[in-house]
Amino acid sequence: MAEYNLPLPAMGESIAEATIIRWLKKEGDVVKKEDLLVEIATDKVNSEITSPVNGILKKKLFSPNQVAKVGNFIAILETEEKFSLEYIPIIEKRKKRFYSPLVRTIAKREGVSFYELETIEGTGEKERVTKKDILKYIRIKKNNIVISKYNNKCNSIQSIINKNQKNEEIIEMDRMRRITAEHMIRSKNISAHVTSFVEADVTNIVKWREKIKDTFQKNTGEKLTLMSVFVECVVKAIKDLPMINISVSGTSIIKKRNIHIGLATALPNGNLIVPVIKNADSYNLIGLIKIINDLIKRAKSNQLKPEETQGGTYTISNIGSFGNLFGTPIIHQPQVAILAIGLIQKKLSIIETPKGDLIGIRHKIYLSHSYDHRVIDGVLGGCFAKKVALYLEKFNCYTKI
Repeated sequence: MAEYNLPLPAMGESIAEATIIRWLKKEGDVVKKEDLLVEIATDKVNSEITSPVNGILKKKLFSPNQVAKVGNFIAILETEEKFSLEYIPIIEKRKKRFYSPLVRTIAKREGVSFYELETIEGTGEKERVTKKDILKYIRIKKNNIVISKYNNKCNSIQSIINKNQKNEEIIEMDRMRRITAEHMIRSKNISAHVTSFVEADVTNIVKWREKIKDTFQKNTGEKLTLMSVFVECVVKAIKDLPMINISVSGTSIIKKRNIHIGLATALPNGNLIVPVIKNADSYNLIGLIKIINDLIKRAKSNQLKPEETQGGTYTISNIGSFGNLFGTPIIHQPQVAILAIGLIQKKLSIIETPKGDLIGIRHKIYLSHSYDHRVIDGVLGGCFAKKVALYLEKFNCYTKI
């Protein structure tokens, strides 16, 4: 039987690695082509890798909680099939690369197999693995093992703790919560957060939606949400003030040509995920409605692809969906700004008319705009929030749908 080295496949332009969550087959199991082999996680999205061949799972090269890079071999399958070389990534060529006596000695001493050596990214000449490369690999491997053992130990003593402290419950953070926590702390440490608040009159938008939502859903099968209008107005404001659509690298400012809008979405389990509308400026309002409904639906059912949560250049958070008026959202790195949309409320307001001021009931909303004061001053950050508000207030239902 031939051996097939299963690589971690490419999962998007900006995704370079994934964490092994759990193996769905045991070593020695017979597997069929397209059988699910392993569950992996990239950032906040979980997905599965299937077997490209019929055969037997001979060896797992990565354990749960270990991180593999795209192209790394994660398992060895025994198969009688002849498989195309297109399945084998560049790393396959490393079977012939030279390993110095020192590297081989370290590998033998630390129990690093030949297959693991092949997965190590070499920084030496002709991609050779240096002493520094293998020691780094071993250090990461040991750290992952320690973390795994620590988590297992925590789980085993949790019931004991709960018995001793009957008035308390110890809840271990799940993987997504840990990632979110780390990201939030990192963002606050990186960016100098400032938040500006603006009130907007969205009466025209609310009345327009109420008037056509039933007919629209009947004709298109899509739910007419206000988020599509908010995204459209944010995109217009970014085009007017493109220095909001940037990121920072050291002392350099990277100005983005594309407008990729992230939508912070609360999941049923309380966690948060941010699907991204790529090239949001290329959609009309109907297109935005369809893609927003699709992304949010699949986000809540854990069906997003890894690349659909990557590459955002600006983020919107709908805090009004759980009754909040305004807030101070944390920037989604490496972006430099985020807009929180508050609850729509009916308010007594002064309405300016050519015949004078009147008092009437209007639908009002607060926009909370957090931005990175390292590169965005109050003038730009405040003007952007006001610009979005003006586009919302100028919404013309007669030119829509």
